[in-house]
Amino acid sequence: MGRGRLAELPPVRAVPAEQVADALAGTPTVVVLDDDPTGTQTIRDLPVLTRWSADDVDWALAQGTPAFFVLTNTRSLGPDDAAARTREVVRTCLDAARRAGVEVVFASRSDSTLRGHFPLETDVIADETGAPDAVVLAPAYTDAGRVTLDGVHWLRDGDELTPVAESEFAADATFGYRSSRLADWVAEKSGGAVTDVAEVRLDDLRAGPPTLPRAQVVVLDALVDDDLRAAVLAILAAERDGARYVYRVGPSFVRARVSQPEQPPIADDELRGAVGRGHGLVVVGSHVGRTSRQLEHLAARRDLARVEIDVPRVLDGDDGHLEHVASQVLERLGTSTTVLATSRTLVTGRDEAESLEIARRVSAALTGVTARVVAADPPAYVLAKGGITSSDVATVSLRADRAWVRGSLLPGIVSLWAPTSGPPLVVFAGNVGGDDALADVVDRLEAAACA
Repeated sequence: MGRGRLAELPPVRAVPAEQVADALAGTPTVVVLDDDPTGTQTIRDLPVLTRWSADDVDWALAQGTPAFFVLTNTRSLGPDDAAARTREVVRTCLDAARRAGVEVVFASRSDSTLRGHFPLETDVIADETGAPDAVVLAPAYTDAGRVTLDGVHWLRDGDELTPVAESEFAADATFGYRSSRLADWVAEKSGGAVTDVAEVRLDDLRAGPPTLPRAQVVVLDALVDDDLRAAVLAILAAERDGARYVYRVGPSFVRARVSQPEQPPIADDELRGAVGRGHGLVVVGSHVGRTSRQLEHLAARRDLARVEIDVPRVLDGDDGHLEHVASQVLERLGTSTTVLATSRTLVTGRDEAESLEIARRVSAALTGVTARVVAADPPAYVLAKGGITSSDVATVSLRADRAWVRGSLLPGIVSLWAPTSGPPLVVFAGNVGGDDALADVVDRLEAAACA
C-alpha cells in the first residue's frame, strides 16, 4: 500500500467530553476485558481487576464508575485458553451484574497495532451475551499515533502515515497479518468467515451526527478523540433504541466511551505522594525495536544497574541462574535504579504454539525474580516494560488483585496503577513512546522517589 501523507481533511467537529457525559446517564457499565494492561494508558480514576472472583467483580461494580477493567492477559495465551478465560470472566461479570441489579456491556480491548485474538474473543462474548447487532471495531490510539482513515489503519508520525501491515508489528510471530484495510483484516483473521463489514468514515463523523450502518462488523475512522466521541454518541443513541454491540477497541475508544477528555500527565506533587522512597525497579520483557532503543537511551542518560536474565539458560532449566539474578537485583537496588531485563536476542519456536510456550517460560522467569525482590525489599516503584510483562508483574509478582488507575506519566501513554496493597506499578507498553520516553519516565519517577 505504501506510505502516505495526510491530505486535506474536513475540519474536526468538536464533541466535548461533557456531551458524552450527559448521554451516559442511565447507560450500562462497561466491562473492559483487557488482553494486556496497556489499555489503561488513556484513562484515570477507574478500577482495574487482575483477578475476577465474584467478590472482586462485586467490588468493582460497587465503585459506581462508568467502566472498570478486568485484566485477562489473553494475548499471552493460546486460542483455547484465551477463549476459556474470556468465557469465565464474562459469566462472572454477568452473574455479578444480575446480583447488583445493573446492566453491563463488554469491550474487548486489544492492541492498537492489531495483535491479539480476533474474532475469537468477541465471538465468545457474543455467545455468552447473545448475538449483537454488530461488533464495533475501533483500534485507534490517537495519543500514540495509531489512527484509522478511510477504513485503513495507520501508524502516524507527524503528517506521514505508514500502513500498519508494513510495520514490525504485523510480523509478530504469534499474531502477524497482511492487511491494513480493516475490512480485509477482519476477513483475514476470521479465515474468510466475516466479510460483512461497514465503514464509518471521517466525512460522516465530522459532517454531523452519524448513523451506524448495519453489518456484522462496523469499522470506525478516528484521527482525534472528537471523532471517537462523535461515534460514541451515535452508539449510545442506537443502544437506547435497543441496539446491542460488542466493542473491539484500542485505548482511545475507552476514554471516549467513559466521557473522559484528554488529560495531562500526573502532576509532580501527586507523583511524589504516589511512589515510595528509594530507587525503582525497571522490568523489561518487550523485544520490539522501540523498547531496545529506549533502553539504550535510558542507559546513556542515567547511571543505573542492569541485571540480565539469560534466556537460553532459562530454557535449559537453570534455576540457580535465577536465584543469582534476584540476589544481584536486591544488592543493586540499594544504591541505584535497577533494570531487570531478558537477554535481547529474541528466541522463537517453530510455530505459534511453541513461540507462545517459550514466551510464557521467559515471562515466568522474569516475574518470578521480580516477586522475590518485591517480597524481600519492596522498591519505590516497579516499572514494567511490555504488555504481557506488565500483566504478569501485576498478577504474579505484585499480586495486585485490585487497583486504581491514577493517570499517565506521559501524555496519553504510560499509566500509573495504585494497587490496594504493595508498591505502585507503572505500566509501559513495549510499542509506545519516542526513543527518550523510558528515560523521561524514569527521570520523573526517580525525582519523586528521591525527593
